[in-house]
Amino acid sequence: MKCGFGRHGAVLGAASLCVVLASPARAQSTPEPQAETAIPPGSGAPQPVPLDPDAPLAPLPGLGVDWPDLSLAPEEVTADTGQTSEIASEMRYGFAIEGLDAAATPLLRQRFDELSTLKAHDGDPANAAQLDRRAREDAELLTTLLRGQGYYDAQVTTGIGRRDGKLLVTLTADPGALYHFADVTLDGVLAAGGKADALRYAFGVKTGDAVDADAIATGTADLRTAIGHEGFPFAQVDEPAIVVDHATRTATLDLSVIPGGARRFGVITTPEGSIFDGRHIQDIARFDPGDRYDATDVDDLHRALIQTGLVSSADIKPVQGSTPDTVDLAITMAPAPPRTIAGELGYGTGEGVRAEASWTHRNLFPPEGALTLRGVLGTREQLGNIVLRRNNFHARDRVLTAQVALAHTERNAYDARTFSLSGTLERQSTIFYQKAWTWSVGAELVATDERDVILSTGAPRRRTYFIGALPGTLGYDGSDDLLNPTRGFRVSGRLSPELSLSGQAFGYARTQVDASAYQPVSDGVVLAGRVRLGTIVGAPRDAIAPSRRFYAGGGGSVRGYGYQDIGPRDPNNDPIGGRSLTEFSIEARVKAFGNFGVVPFLDAGNIYTSPLPKFSHLRFGTGLGVRYYSSFGPIRVDVGTPINPQKGDPRIAVYVSLGQAF
Repeated sequence: MKCGFGRHGAVLGAASLCVVLASPARAQSTPEPQAETAIPPGSGAPQPVPLDPDAPLAPLPGLGVDWPDLSLAPEEVTADTGQTSEIASEMRYGFAIEGLDAAATPLLRQRFDELSTLKAHDGDPANAAQLDRRAREDAELLTTLLRGQGYYDAQVTTGIGRRDGKLLVTLTADPGALYHFADVTLDGVLAAGGKADALRYAFGVKTGDAVDADAIATGTADLRTAIGHEGFPFAQVDEPAIVVDHATRTATLDLSVIPGGARRFGVITTPEGSIFDGRHIQDIARFDPGDRYDATDVDDLHRALIQTGLVSSADIKPVQGSTPDTVDLAITMAPAPPRTIAGELGYGTGEGVRAEASWTHRNLFPPEGALTLRGVLGTREQLGNIVLRRNNFHARDRVLTAQVALAHTERNAYDARTFSLSGTLERQSTIFYQKAWTWSVGAELVATDERDVILSTGAPRRRTYFIGALPGTLGYDGSDDLLNPTRGFRVSGRLSPELSLSGQAFGYARTQVDASAYQPVSDGVVLAGRVRLGTIVGAPRDAIAPSRRFYAGGGGSVRGYGYQDIGPRDPNNDPIGGRSLTEFSIEARVKAFGNFGVVPFLDAGNIYTSPLPKFSHLRFGTGLGVRYYSSFGPIRVDVGTPINPQKGDPRIAVYVSLGQAF
C-alpha cells in the first residue's frame, strides 16, 4: 500500500490506514509488533490467530498522536482525548483577512478571491486538517500577491478560532515597507533618436515608483507596442532585470532596448500560388509604400485579410527591404472554404411569408470575384438573381457589383413581372469597420410589365415600361454601432434621375432623405427617432410605373399597417402610391432582462400626390416590440396596430426581421 503525503505532511483519513514500512536499520531498533499465534492440535507449526476488527488499533511508533476513539461523539472526544470536536468531525467555516489596510488594492483582492482555496470552499464543511492546509496555501498566495505589489517583507500568519458559533479562519497580514525603485535604466533607448522620449513615456515606470510587478509587465508590453508604432520593425526589447536590496528596501531595474533603426514601408510579397498577390493586398492595406512603418497598420491588415472570408490564417513577417531604410512585408496565407450557402426566413403583414436561399463562391474570379446565385420564394414575391461582386476593388471596402434579376412581385398596389440589369460601385460600411462616410453610384436598365387600375373607373390595366436610371447615394454615420446603435445620428440621401418609355419617353428624378438619432436616457434605455422625406419631380404620378412610386406602411415604415398600404387609394380600395412621402418614428429600446428587450413605438406617415412632401393627414401606428440581442445583431418581433386606420386596414400587424427597425 502507498502512502499519500500532502504539502504539509501525511494526511490520515478516518476511513483509511497508511502503514509506513521502516528501513532495515529502523526495523532492528523498533521491531514491529507480532501477531499472537496458536498451535492447533496435531500440528507442529504455529498458525496465525484471526484479527478481531473490533480490537483497538495498536499505537504507531513515532507518530506522537493517539488514535481517536471513533465510537465517541464529537463532544466526548473533546472531553476525553483533548482533541477538539472539529478534528473528529467536519464543520462549516468562514474566513477573514486582517492587516492589509492600504496594501489591499482592488486588483489584489480580486486576484485573491479568484485563486483562494478558502474562498472557493467558503461555507463548506471541513475538518481541521483541511482547514490547516487551505489556510497555509492561502497564506502563501497572499504573500506572493503582496510581494508582486512591492511588499517584499510581507508575512502572513494563520489562525483558527470561533466567532458567532462558527469556525473562522483568519489570515493576518503584515505587509511591511513598500519597496521603490532607486534607479530605472532603459539601456540602448537613445539609439531611437528623437523617439527616445516617447519610448520612455510608453514604458511608464520611472525612478521612485513602487516595485509593482503589474506596472512593470504593462510597461514592457506598452514599450514593445510603441516601438513598433514609432517605426522600428526589427526592435528587440528584453525582459526587465530587477535587483532587490532588502537592506535599503529599494530595487533597480535595467531593460535592454535595441531599436534596430526606423523604417518605411516597402513592398508586399506573397509566395507563388497564394490566394492574393501583393498588388491586391496593397489595395486592402491602409498604408502606401513610403509611409512610416507602423505595427498598428500591420495588425489592421492582418484583420482585413481574415475578414475577406477567403483566408483562415495569415502570417505577416517584416523583412529587410531593397534599401536600408525600408521594410518589406512577406505574407503567407492559408485558404478558408470559399463557398457559402445561406438562408433566410421572414414574415410581414402585407408581404406574407418569404424564404430566401443563396449559394456563393467568393473567389471564382480572383481576386475576390464572387458569384452568387440567389432565389426568393414567397407568397407574394418570387425572384431569381445572379450577382457578380468584386470586393476590395482597387481600395479597401470598395465593392463593384453587376447583377441580372428576374422577378415577380405581387402587391396590393400593383403586380409586376420585371427583368433588370444593374451595376454599382460603392464604398460600404461593414460590421468589422463602420465608416463615417459611404457612397454609391450605379446604372440600371429595367423592363417591367405591371398591372394596376384606371383610377377613374377601377378597371384593371397592364402597361410595359422600359426604364433607365442612374442612382446615387451619400451617407454619413455618426452612430456607435451598425446593427444596434445606442447613441449618435445618421443621415443619408438618394438621388435617381430616370428615363422611362411607355408609349412615349419622359424623364423624372426620385429623391429621398433619411435621418435618425439615438440617445441613451438611462441605463438600459435608448430613445431612437427617425424621419424620412421623399419626392418625385418631372412627371405626373399616373405616368410613372407603379413600382417606381413612393409607398408607406410596413415593418420598415409605419408599423401597424400593411406593407405599402398607406396613402391614396383606387376605387377598389387598393393603394396607388404617390410622388411624395413623409414618415416619422420614435421608440424606446428598453433592455428588460438578459439578452431580451422590449420596444414601445409610435410611427406616423403618409403618401401625397403632390411633388413636395406634406405634414398633414398623417396615419399613426403604435405597438410593442420584443428584441433578442444575439451575437450577430438584434432579432426583432414587432406587433403594431393603426390608430386612425383607413377602410380595410388590419387591426394587428406583425413584423419579424434581423436588426432594429432603423
